[in-house]
Amino acid sequence: MADPARQVQEWLERYDSPSACVAHLLCDRHPADATAVTEVDADLSARDLTYGELAERSSAVAGGLAELGVRPGDRVATLMDGGIDLAVTALAVWRLGAVHVPLFTAFAPSAIALRLRDSGARAVVCGDDQRPKLDPGSDLPADSAPAVVTTGAAPLRPGDRTLADLERARPAPAAATGGAAPFLRLYASGTAGPPRAVEVPVRALAALHVYHHYGLDVRDDDVFWNAADPGWFYGVYHGLVSPLLAGHRSLHLRAGFDPELTLDVLATYEVTNFAATPTVYRALRSVLKTLPPEVVVRRLASSGEPLHADVVRWAEDVFGVPVHDHYGQSELGMCAGNHSHDEVAVPLKPGSMGTALPGWTVTVLEPVDDVEAAPGVFGRVAVDTAASPAMWFAGYQGSPLATARRFSPDHRWYLTGDTGTRDAAGRLYFSSRDDDVILTGGYRITPFDVESALLQHPDVEETAAYGVPDDVVGEVVAADVVLREGVRGSDELAEALRELVRARIASHAGPGRINFVAQLPRTASGKIQRFRLRGPRQRA
Repeated sequence: MADPARQVQEWLERYDSPSACVAHLLCDRHPADATAVTEVDADLSARDLTYGELAERSSAVAGGLAELGVRPGDRVATLMDGGIDLAVTALAVWRLGAVHVPLFTAFAPSAIALRLRDSGARAVVCGDDQRPKLDPGSDLPADSAPAVVTTGAAPLRPGDRTLADLERARPAPAAATGGAAPFLRLYASGTAGPPRAVEVPVRALAALHVYHHYGLDVRDDDVFWNAADPGWFYGVYHGLVSPLLAGHRSLHLRAGFDPELTLDVLATYEVTNFAATPTVYRALRSVLKTLPPEVVVRRLASSGEPLHADVVRWAEDVFGVPVHDHYGQSELGMCAGNHSHDEVAVPLKPGSMGTALPGWTVTVLEPVDDVEAAPGVFGRVAVDTAASPAMWFAGYQGSPLATARRFSPDHRWYLTGDTGTRDAAGRLYFSSRDDDVILTGGYRITPFDVESALLQHPDVEETAAYGVPDDVVGEVVAADVVLREGVRGSDELAEALRELVRARIASHAGPGRINFVAQLPRTASGKIQRFRLRGPRQRA
């Protein structure tokens, strides 16, 4: 293996080539008889998909998508759980040189419709249980709805197709798009305005490979399982894409999260390399008394929200290995962490996000000036784009103002929106989000979305949403609500407001706490002073 800097350069040369083809890189070049995906059900039964089967099935589905009018550069969304169907569909999209738009299955119809409209998706492939969310309505008029493909045995609506229908088409050849072409389109959350579109170019595969190899240390003989949902960046980048890129087998559990089931999967399939959000580890800690002897994990990784030192120490006591915390965003992938690979590992310090990965330079800038802060001085976490060959993000699609806020005027620094410190050894320490995104259970929720939903209730005059610390999920969504004149707050009204948010956004976005207040704290210019809201944020 080449030294890390040389290895990063080799990957960049391969994935940023004009002849780069995603289907070849993630599937066709690997041994046909090697297992690509193991799909595990809640009863622990499983099915394997080899790379040869993935190539054959995705080629046929690509032909079917082409018959629906999908062309290179078009967007195709998925609204489905992880597993074989997702892998086949994603590879089919990439085989056509099209762009995959993963959608989170817990999203409500309005959130799904927003992303379908913004992406201009030509088609959406969904699980049968998700089909009702795509029915025409005020959020998604019938005349602008994409073609719908379902995963079950028969179409559920007139005009629908099934994956089985698409697989009867003439196989499509793999398209070479080159390193600059997008292959994924994700949506990043922020407090100001709707979610922002992030298009991921093929050359970003180098950054994903860096984390898979150096950050996670996934080896050829590992049984790898990333438990993150494939509708979010950590799950799609490193539960779907990077294992396929490296030619590794990965597990996909088709069941909702349950700590007991998680332990059963770890034991039954002898998982050796496991990645999940801190919420998963906290839930495991609440139920795990004695580690089953069948659990043989070699590496544990975490991402999605700050990982407290007590969880790191607990894991080391119980599993015999600590949880390695990692740091990243939709706009970057993973750029820093407590690396697991021996070639780049540094002594683990619980509470630290670790150091920059190979190919990245991550530091802390002073609070106002775009110069590096001294060790121990609080400031803004930033990426030095000039010294980060793995950096691929150039801006949000259709959002020049949001893009401008993410970069320094000279474009040298990418500003993550996080604050923290670094020590003399270059270790990073997270302090807070400077854009107030709420991190709950590994999911990012924008106050803007929650507030927009609450304001649709006729009794709500104004509102402000924020996060409050929680030992299990990291943060709980809370909202201060000012009611219209003459309306009194009640438990019944609070529950109605929660249900409204759940219906408009997602189940995990419903405020766990609703406070009825007379007014919101504001500055002289009328801006809400979020730091004065009830239940101030106190992240460690």
